This record gives sequence, C-alpha cells and structure tokens, in this order.
Amino acid sequence: MPAPPPIKNDIRRLRFEHGEMTQADLAQRIGMTRQTIAAIEQGKYSPSLEAAFRIAQVFGVGVERVFQWEG
Repeated sequence: MPAPPPIKNDIRRLRFEHGEMTQADLAQRIGMTRQTIAAIEQGKYSPSLEAAFRIAQVFGVGVERVFQWEG
C-alpha cells in the first residue's frame, strides 16, 4: 500500500467555518463526488491542481490556506 501523499489540508476546518458546509455541499459546488472530498480531506488522495483551486475559491482563500506541502 503506497504512503499517503505529503499534502495536508484544512478542508474540514474551512467547511465548519463556512456554515458547517457538508462534504456533499462542497462536492456539488466543485463538480466532484462526496467520496472524493472525503478522501482528499483524509489525506488519502491529492486533488488535481484545478480541483485544489476550485476548493480554495469556494472558501474565498488562496490555495495555500487550504493545502500545505509536508514533503
């Protein structure tokens, strides 16, 4: 089993800071599935660059506020 990617994220915290947005709500807003959002949030999957920017845009922050490289 491969090691998880060295990318951390603050999606869960940002969702709760934005009216307790659900994973499904976020997924719908960026055109992904809830399962994909869950995997990204848990650090099991790294989003594409486009998806990362879309997620950041939903929260009105820069991509570096959502994702941090831990490499």
